[in-house]
Amino acid sequence: MTFVLSDSLKTDLLKALENQAKTFVVNAESGILEEGSNVDDEKYYGIPEWTSEDGFNLRKEFAESVRSPLVHDELMEVLHSGRGVFRNFKESLKQYPEIEKLWHKFKNQKMLEVISDWYNSLREVWGLEKMDQIPESDETLVHDDFSFEEFDSDCDKNKFIQCMKEIRLNAGAILDGSNSELPADVISAFQNTWQTLLCTDSNGVSNMGTRGFICHSLSDEFAGCILIKPVNNERKNVILVTNFFVSDRFRGLGIGTELLSMCVSALKSDEEKWLVMPNFIIPETIKPLLVRTGFSQIDFGFLLHI
Repeated sequence: MTFVLSDSLKTDLLKALENQAKTFVVNAESGILEEGSNVDDEKYYGIPEWTSEDGFNLRKEFAESVRSPLVHDELMEVLHSGRGVFRNFKESLKQYPEIEKLWHKFKNQKMLEVISDWYNSLREVWGLEKMDQIPESDETLVHDDFSFEEFDSDCDKNKFIQCMKEIRLNAGAILDGSNSELPADVISAFQNTWQTLLCTDSNGVSNMGTRGFICHSLSDEFAGCILIKPVNNERKNVILVTNFFVSDRFRGLGIGTELLSMCVSALKSDEEKWLVMPNFIIPETIKPLLVRTGFSQIDFGFLLHI
């Protein structure tokens, strides 16, 4: 006897796979999941096997895929702690709601693939063609969880100042002078160079036109920004990226990709333009993104012909 893998049955199977305390079978006659262990492969079919080891390996695979260093390290530490791993993994993710959503999408997708393989093996026994694999879920809908806004510092200095303050808070100890491993003169030189590049004073107020894109989470936390300004205020055909930053807790979610994409789109016009990103602001982690976007590496940074 055959049965249809309905959406409701898929949902019930997802729940059942993680229930290590009970056993379940599919009633082919009714097409529903029932508690029990009597399997005859006629009316009652056993469900896919899913062990606690499978659950651990799934969490490990997800943790290894997380691109935010902060979250990656925390999750890996939990997985190697040896006690209460599943509970602690869940509690750790609660601190990062956006990545927690990615985890649920990832887990459901992987477990649905297990269910799909199991059902196709039954269809093969029944002499039926295999069903198509369940398509991968789209994890790139960054606008579902974040808001993006363009601004001009000449019109809205408050947003520019907010970016500066948030970058100082998030970018590391060197910007606020609290890195005791470096000489005070080195820290001061770095800060002065950074402010010169941005054309700001010590309060973060711009004396030149700067455009930018800022990103916030739906709970209004600062998530990242990109700031640009023309090198020559008259021609404005060469644009300098003065800052490109994503907060540690939100890295790996596609925010940097979206900020850069919005920036490039906003600069497109009939006039030929060049977008320059100097080595001074480029961390190693974003270089692959620049290459994918079409930037060419040059001696002092990366260059994009728009």
